[in-house]
Amino acid sequence: MTTYAELTQQILDYTETDTNVLTSTITNDFIEHAEMRLYRELDIDPFKKNATAVVTASTPFVTLPGSIPTDFSTIRYITMYSSSGSLGGLTDNERIVLQKKDASFLSEYWPNRQSTGVPKYYANYDEDSILLAPTPNAAYTIDLEYNAQPTGLSSSTTTTWLSSNAPTALLYACLVEAFKFLKGPDNMLVMYEQAYKNAIGTLATEQMGQRRREEYRDGVVRLAIPSTNA
Repeated sequence: MTTYAELTQQILDYTETDTNVLTSTITNDFIEHAEMRLYRELDIDPFKKNATAVVTASTPFVTLPGSIPTDFSTIRYITMYSSSGSLGGLTDNERIVLQKKDASFLSEYWPNRQSTGVPKYYANYDEDSILLAPTPNAAYTIDLEYNAQPTGLSSSTTTTWLSSNAPTALLYACLVEAFKFLKGPDNMLVMYEQAYKNAIGTLATEQMGQRRREEYRDGVVRLAIPSTNA
């Protein structure tokens, strides 16, 4: 595990500089850029969240919960259900998964948005809303499963999932940013970039591979052993 104070000191130690060169503002930028890189290159369970919203009958557009959740990144999938009794064709708590399509497909599939029905498809419409088709015929509830951008490491948030579970990948990502800023030797930048890729590779194997396997169904992970037979 690495804390905010430990990481900022490691950046100074690895780059052999001090706060006269790399101020806290600069190192905070390194950390933020490194975290954003990790968020975008990994698809792991700690970054998943859920939010709900109630759609408006006869309105095809749905504002994402909270306008845009402050940590919102990308939609994973959306389910829809009747939260209280039978509603508009769905029974109590019957849940359906909405299929994602392009907005142009929805316009062709459901050209008259004044006509209503049980929604089957959704599409990203703009930054903070989605489009449904058919236009909802009742006030259904939708569950939005999405990838989040967790609160970043800072002097007030001294540990995060990344700093606790992936400190090596976070450090090397920061050092890549640092050596770009310092215009350090190319070989050092290449070395830390490769170190980052190695660290994120093992992290992805653990979180996106082994974590999503089940021993009973998938079997124990096995390593190949070269045969000694001639």
